Amino acid sequence: MPCDLILALDVPTRADAAPILRSLRGSLRWVKIGLQMFTACGPDCVREVAGHGFQVFLDLKLHDIPHTVAKAVESLAPLPIGMLTLHTSGGREMMAAARAAQQQTKPDLLLLGVTVLTSMDAAALAEIGVPTAPDAQVARLARLATEAGLRGLVCSPLEVSLLRTQLPADMQLITPGIRPAGEVGDRCASPGVTDDQKRTLTPTEAARVGANYIVVGRPILKARDPAAAARMILEELGSREKLKG
Repeated sequence: MPCDLILALDVPTRADAAPILRSLRGSLRWVKIGLQMFTACGPDCVREVAGHGFQVFLDLKLHDIPHTVAKAVESLAPLPIGMLTLHTSGGREMMAAARAAQQQTKPDLLLLGVTVLTSMDAAALAEIGVPTAPDAQVARLARLATEAGLRGLVCSPLEVSLLRTQLPADMQLITPGIRPAGEVGDRCASPGVTDDQKRTLTPTEAARVGANYIVVGRPILKARDPAAAARMILEELGSREKLKG
């Protein structure tokens, strides 16, 4: 199963993003814009990244009552985005409302259900009243998302193997919590550091267990040469020739 790389563009300003995008143009297909950039720059940053030739994954993790989330999906539909996230913990009705709005306004948009954040472990789940292990909670939320009509999920790479045994084969699995090792890791400013990620794998390991996409941010952004670090990950995934096609 092919696996592609998504750069998490978690930088403070559009000025910080511009040189990174210029250096990666032609090598990388996908860029993720999260809360940091979107709240700082708004929809213009989405248009700007798309204007550089990248496909945009908008990671806003929508979570509200069903009507509000559906209207948010409708509001975002005119933007040049290919993926959009919402929290599966919002429930079946919320996810189904988002899916209906997406189908009516932007049929090609891939709605992704976020299961359990990769910054959370069993202790963190217990603190918010979830007594089950992360993998069990991920599986429960993943089944709920599937029943609500979602075709993609965001999960830790540690849960990919489990989900592949329980979900339809065409379910798209996107995995943050990726930390390169070896030469790629050595090129990072802080090799081996997992930051606040608690459930991680390397790019090769994530691809091997069945991830469709891996999301990498700080190991590329903090590297001495971000473009070289990204290219090494792409080579590790065997994606370079595919991207040329």
